[in-house]
Amino acid sequence: MLEFPRWKVITILLVSFFGMLLSLPNFLSDEQLEKLPSFFPSGRVTLGLDLQGGAHMLMGVDVSEVIKRMLEDKRDNIRDDLRDEKITHRITIRGEELVITLNNAADRDNATRIIRSSIEKVGASMTSIGSDDLVIEDGSGPVINLHLSEAAVIDKKNQTVAQSIEVLRRRIDAMGTKEPTIQQNGEDSVLIQVPGIKDTQELKKIIGTTAQMNFHLTDLTVNNATLTKNSRVPPGSSVLPSYEVDENGNPLFYMAIKNRIMVPGEDLAQANQGIDQDNQIVVNISFNTKGGKLFADATRTNVGKPFAIVLDGKVISAPRINTAILGGSASISGGFTAKEASDLALLLRAGALPAPLTVEEERTVGPDLGADSVEAGKKASIIGLSAVMIFVMLTYGFFGFIVNVALTVNIFMIFGVLSLFGATLTLPGIAGVVLTVGMAVDANVLIFERIREELKRGKSVLPSIEVGYDRALSTIVDANVTTLIAALILFQFGLGPIKGFAVTLAAGIFTSVFTAVSLSRLMIVTWVRKRRPSSLVL
Repeated sequence: MLEFPRWKVITILLVSFFGMLLSLPNFLSDEQLEKLPSFFPSGRVTLGLDLQGGAHMLMGVDVSEVIKRMLEDKRDNIRDDLRDEKITHRITIRGEELVITLNNAADRDNATRIIRSSIEKVGASMTSIGSDDLVIEDGSGPVINLHLSEAAVIDKKNQTVAQSIEVLRRRIDAMGTKEPTIQQNGEDSVLIQVPGIKDTQELKKIIGTTAQMNFHLTDLTVNNATLTKNSRVPPGSSVLPSYEVDENGNPLFYMAIKNRIMVPGEDLAQANQGIDQDNQIVVNISFNTKGGKLFADATRTNVGKPFAIVLDGKVISAPRINTAILGGSASISGGFTAKEASDLALLLRAGALPAPLTVEEERTVGPDLGADSVEAGKKASIIGLSAVMIFVMLTYGFFGFIVNVALTVNIFMIFGVLSLFGATLTLPGIAGVVLTVGMAVDANVLIFERIREELKRGKSVLPSIEVGYDRALSTIVDANVTTLIAALILFQFGLGPIKGFAVTLAAGIFTSVFTAVSLSRLMIVTWVRKRRPSSLVL
C-alpha cells in the first residue's frame, strides 16, 4: 500500500493538475485570458438560463398545415389522372379527408381504380406517406371519400416535430448562441431555452419564420395587373401577395401562380448574401444534384415563361426564363436590405420549417435576476463548503486537512470537466456541485472509520491504513455507481434544469472517487512514509 509506482504517482498528479488547469479560465476575466498563451485552455462553463438570463419559449407546431399540404399534393395528382381519363368531377379537402364528387355515379368503379393507382404513384414519389396510409372508404354513389389513417397522422406528426427541432437547432446555432436547449415538449410542442440572448424579438423572428421557398410557374391565363386578394382563379392556381410591401404594409402586387411545385426548396444546398452586376443586394442559391436537375428541366421546358420564386406564401420575384439554367445555381433579387438578405440566407441554409410555429409560452429572465441567482449560489456553496471543511478538521485532525485539500482539488476538477465538454451550469447544477462535495467527504469518512476500527483492534498504523482503504473501496464504488445510474436517468428524461443537475452530479461522481480514493491516499502515503508515525489519533 505504501509503495506507489512512479507511473501511478505521475498519473494522479497530472490528472489533478490538468483538471485544475482546465477550470482556471472560469476564474479569470476576459482581459486576463487574452494575455495567456494560445495553447492555454480557454473553455469556460456556460451559465444556464437561470444564472445569466435569456429567453424561454414554448412553440406549438401546426401539424395540420403539413397534413393539408400533403392532401393538396395528392389532390392535384388525382385530379390530373381523372381528367386524363375524361372523368368529370369535383375534389375538395375537408379536414383530413379528400372528397371526390363525380358528375356521373356510373364512373365510380373506374374512378376508384384510377384513384388507387394515383395514390400508389404519389406515395412512391411525391411524399413520405405511402399508399397504405390513404384509405378509400367503402360506399356507393357519386361521392368517394378518402381519409388518412390514424397511423399516418401520428407518424407525420412525429416526423414534423423532429424535423422542426433539427431546423431550429441549426438556425439558433448559426446565430452564435451557446448551449441552447431545444427539445420536444408533449406531442406537438417544442421547448426552446437560449441563455444569454438579449434580443428576444430577433430570436422570435429567426425561429418563427417558416422559410419555405419553392419555385412555381405563373398562371398565364390570368391578368395579374387586375388581381386582388380575393380574385377568383382557375382550379390548380392560387393568388399570392408580393414579398415587398409599401409604406402602409400592403403588398405591391398580387400574382396568380400554379399550385404545383416545380422545384422544392428542400433541394437547396447553399444560400449566401451577394451583390449582382447592378450592385443590387441578392441572395445567391445553389441546388443539390436532385434540385439542380429539376431546376434545369423546369427552365428548359418553360423558356419564355415567368418563374415565380415563392417564400412562405409570398412572391419574391417572377423573372422570365430567357434560357435554360443548367448550372444548378441562381440569384434571387427582391429589393432586400443587407440585413434582410443575410437573414434570408441564414434561414435557407438552415432549412425550411416543415410547419408553422406559434408562441404558446414566452418568458425572459433578466441578467439582474441571473446575477442574483449566481450570488445566492456562491453564498450557499461557500457556507456549505466551509461548514464541511471545519467539521472534517475538527473530527479527523491532520487527516481532515488532507481531505480538505482533496475537496478543493475536487471542486476545481468538476469545473474543469464541465469546461472541457462545454457543459451548462444551472442553479440546480450548483446544488449538484455541493452534493458531490458531501459525497466526497462521505467517501473519506468511510475510509477513516475503517482505519479507526483497525486501530481499535490493536493493529499498527500502516496495516490499519491499508486495510481501511481496501475495505472501504467496494462500498464507495457501489454507492457512487448507483448514484451515477440515477444521474444518467435524470439526464435522459429530465428537462433543462434537471439535466444541469444530472451533468454536474455525474462529473462530480468521477472526480470525487478520484480525489477520495487516489489523491488523498497518495497524500496520506507520502506523509506516512516521511513521518513514520508510531500511532494515529483519529
